[in-house]
Amino acid sequence: MNTSVSSSTPLLKLDKVAREFPSAVKDEPLRVLRGVTMKVEVGETIAVTGPSGCGKSTLLNLIGSLDLPTSGSVTFDGRDVTLLSENELAALRNSEIGFIFQSHHLLPQCNVLENVLIPTIAHGTANKEDEDRARRLLERVGLGERLTHRPGKLSGGERQRTAVVRALINKPKLLLADEPTGALDEATAEKLGELLVELNEEEKVTLITVTHSVSLASCMKRTVRLAEGKIVE
Repeated sequence: MNTSVSSSTPLLKLDKVAREFPSAVKDEPLRVLRGVTMKVEVGETIAVTGPSGCGKSTLLNLIGSLDLPTSGSVTFDGRDVTLLSENELAALRNSEIGFIFQSHHLLPQCNVLENVLIPTIAHGTANKEDEDRARRLLERVGLGERLTHRPGKLSGGERQRTAVVRALINKPKLLLADEPTGALDEATAEKLGELLVELNEEEKVTLITVTHSVSLASCMKRTVRLAEGKIVE
């Protein structure tokens, strides 16, 4: 079992993180991130804003270990993720980081409860404790009467709330949300933003969200802006 670092130590630290991609121009890579340095404390809520194409999703992928930096380091809970093996990264993503995307990515053939429990079966089968937690969280987000419904029978807001619960089911330390309200109407988006902040408090989970929404960003206690590949507080 991994032991957490002291609460006085940042949960997440990026040090001079750069990310480049091959481009059509020979010997001139596309530089998306140019030395990003930031710290995230345990329990923080942070909005990452900036214009389209500035690298917000790339940054979130690096934070979530879905991608690795070209240079620099990403330290999560005292571990440099750039030094972890593929199996260690997969275990980290499954048990310690929850992901919410603009599209809910629910399996259409599974009902709400089954979709939520999918992350728990990565190393076996879901147990009663997992199912009890899933039911409690679904009740908490107003989906207690939708457990046996499939995604096609849910509204957009209900599908996204299901995705939120799925991201929380394994009790992650960090919740990452990439434009979580982007596909929702204004009223539903506002409710989802409020819900994320409430769950941050209730579940003791650190929250980082990438968003274009001024309303969602205002729900977070801290906002950082990404511009020209660098973070501006």
